[in-house]
Amino acid sequence: QVQLVESGGGSVQPGGSLRLSCVLSGATKSPSCVAWFRQAPGKQREGVAGIYTGDGTTHVVDAVLGRFTISQDNAKRTVFLQIDSLQPEDTANYYCAAGPRFPVCMLGNPAETPYWGQGAQVTVSS
Repeated sequence: QVQLVESGGGSVQPGGSLRLSCVLSGATKSPSCVAWFRQAPGKQREGVAGIYTGDGTTHVVDAVLGRFTISQDNAKRTVFLQIDSLQPEDTANYYCAAGPRFPVCMLGNPAETPYWGQGAQVTVSS
């Protein structure tokens, strides 16, 4: 069983930055795919970035490309989401999740993304 714990959320002003962290534990080897999702109030959950833990290959969706960066520290079994130029529409609960196949785990369906963290709230307002 894989556990994921997010941290780094908070309240920031528009234009600011945050770095979210996701620490993986509970399995000898990390799942091949780790992804970040977000869900804003009243909206569907969406995958925003994913990483192949084997070699660090990443994918960031077009809507946030250039502002969101996903990376990893394998030694610490941690995946990061750097968010720059934050905008009010980035306000959401951000989750990390993991599954066996990259980039399929970015779809978020239970068969391909069985492991989820508890979420970290990001609020962007002035």
